[in-house]
Amino acid sequence: MSHQQRDSVAEQRAAVERMFSAIAPRYDFLNRVLSAGRDRVWRREAIRATRLPAAGRLLDVCTGTADMALEAGRQCPAATIAGVDFSAAMIGLGRRKVAGAHLADRIHLSVAPAEALPFADQAFDGATVAFGLRNVPDRRQALAEMLRVLKPGGRAVVLEFTTPPGRLFRRIYLWYFHRVLPVIGGFVSGHRSAYAYLPASVRDFPPPSELAAWMVEAGFRDVSYRLLTGGIVAIHVGIKGSSSL
Repeated sequence: MSHQQRDSVAEQRAAVERMFSAIAPRYDFLNRVLSAGRDRVWRREAIRATRLPAAGRLLDVCTGTADMALEAGRQCPAATIAGVDFSAAMIGLGRRKVAGAHLADRIHLSVAPAEALPFADQAFDGATVAFGLRNVPDRRQALAEMLRVLKPGGRAVVLEFTTPPGRLFRRIYLWYFHRVLPVIGGFVSGHRSAYAYLPASVRDFPPPSELAAWMVEAGFRDVSYRLLTGGIVAIHVGIKGSSSL
């Protein structure tokens, strides 16, 4: 990567970090409202897809306010969970939620970029990223890092928005996503640009088949995906093979 490219990536990361820090106080509330509560169902399904061992170690990348980490803590009462995010404001809110759930002994959050995870090779039995990969400047590097920190046989699960395949539902979804969501999100959060960014980032993110190909290129095997809620979101799963060391 050239010096100019590194500067561009750094600027992009800083801009997105500022945006998420600005909306952090209303982030959870808006997630519930704008998804009609479905985000909880999607996260629950994503954690189940990890098939985490009873006392396993899970990494949640782009953890935000720790919703995924907390869901893992509920589903896997003997597991240890680490969560990382590049937004210190989000991590601060997440730590308060973890403490409030009395899970601080099992869930540990830290500030770190997805492209340079501060963990040793083969440290985790599972890894997740929910609604965060499209916000990472170097997405392929983030996938490579998830592979690196997984133990052989560990599963990486990517939960992300996508565009519904059905024509009628897609039209309704796009109308809501581009016309309604930015208005409501902007009004409640006071930052309309952040909620205009969301549909733009989903539009520019690769479709499920292409993301699956990225995971294969990163070194994952047995990559698969399934669509939920009419194709609003996709859950991708990839397994680290014994030769991916």
